[in-house]
Parts: sequence; C-alpha cells; structure tokens
Amino acid sequence: MRQNLLLVTASLLALVATAPASAADLGAPVYNKAPMMMPGLYDWSGLYVGINGGGGSSHNCWNYLYDPPSSIAEGCHNATGATFGGQIGYRWQASNWVFGLEGQGNWADFSGGNISQYWVDYDNNSKINSFGLITGQIGYAWNNVLLYVKGGAAVVGSNLDMRYSGYQIASASTTQWGGTIGTGLEIGFAPNWSIGFEYNHLFMGDRDTSLLESGRYVTKTDRISQDIDMALVRLNYKFGGSGY
Repeated sequence: MRQNLLLVTASLLALVATAPASAADLGAPVYNKAPMMMPGLYDWSGLYVGINGGGGSSHNCWNYLYDPPSSIAEGCHNATGATFGGQIGYRWQASNWVFGLEGQGNWADFSGGNISQYWVDYDNNSKINSFGLITGQIGYAWNNVLLYVKGGAAVVGSNLDMRYSGYQIASASTTQWGGTIGTGLEIGFAPNWSIGFEYNHLFMGDRDTSLLESGRYVTKTDRISQDIDMALVRLNYKFGGSGY
C-alpha cells in the first residue's frame, strides 16, 4: 500500500513539472490586423446637371455694305461682361477614357461699341444677351480628376444698334449659329459632386445684318463678324451611384 502511494505521488510531481514547459511551447497568441479599406475609383459615368458662371469677350467687326459685295470697314470693338447659366449631360467611361454629350444654355451681358470710321459721329454697338452650346466631349480621367476637350454647335442671341449722340437711330436683333471648341478640367470633390473650370471659343463667322429705323425702315446693312471667348466655373451633380 505504501509503495502504491509513493508511485502515485511521484506521477503527480512529474505531471506538475512538465505542465509549464507544455504551456510555453504554445507561444504567445497572434492577432491579425483587419485589412485596410482602399478608396474606390471615381466613376464619371451617368447623367449630370449643373450650373456655371464666369465672364467673356466678344470681338465684333462691322463693315458697311454700300454696294454689295463691296464694303467699307467701320471698325472693331470688344463686347465684354458676365454670364450665368446651366448644363445637362451624360457621360460614359471606358477604363480611363470618358465620352459625353452636353447641352448648355446661358444668359449673358457682353456689351461694347466703337465710333464708326465711315459714319462720322455715329457709334456701332453690340450686346450679346444669350448663347447655347450643343457639344460632344472626350476626356481622360486620373481617378477623380478629368481633363477633357469639347466641340460642337453654338447659337448666340445679340442686339445691334447704331447711335448718334447717345440716341438710338437704328437697331436689329439677331440669332446666329456657329461652332465652338473648348477644354476643361473637372475634379470630383465629394460623392456625386464635381467642380470644373472651362474655356470656350465660339466661331460665329460673318453675317449680313440690316439695321432698321423704327423697326421698319432699313438705315444701313453691315457685314458683321463675331468671335467669342469665355472662361467659366462649373458645378455639377451626377445622378445614380456615388462618384466613389
């Protein structure tokens, strides 16, 4: 009996002696960090609407048609001022390339004039009231930064008049179609929102315009050429999924 008790005691002592070593063999617990969430790529695809504002200058040259097609230069002037409007468009993105169609309509107040070099003491004046653009776009995106070029058709509404000592003698209102090219940089700064900076040049060409006295009697006819340059700041909101 005594021998059995000694044998059990020796076994328990051996078990206690080996327990710490077995625990040490397990090593310290390992904790794995959760993977970092990487921001997604900005998506330029979808329907968008926005507003724009800025300034512009229209270069206008008047030539008096005294015996068409013969003409006499009356001089040129710049009509400058501010503009405000809106745009709506749709874009498609393929990898880094972005394609789009856009319509834009703006109120404008570009005005200016010069003293006629032919009709002494008479002023020729131009005022652009509105314009519209229908354009296609192609651009390249670096995630949320988009650089693009655009081109298409332009339509401009203008008021033209001749004055003597500040009094209007004859006038005309015109709607003229032409072309436009431009370039822009747009930055997505929040989900669905982007801000852009854009330059446009409008080629309006030449137009023969008759200025009427009292809205009925032709006072003179001029061949008027017109080109327009504009710088705009744009704010767009894209519908659908967020930009990121």
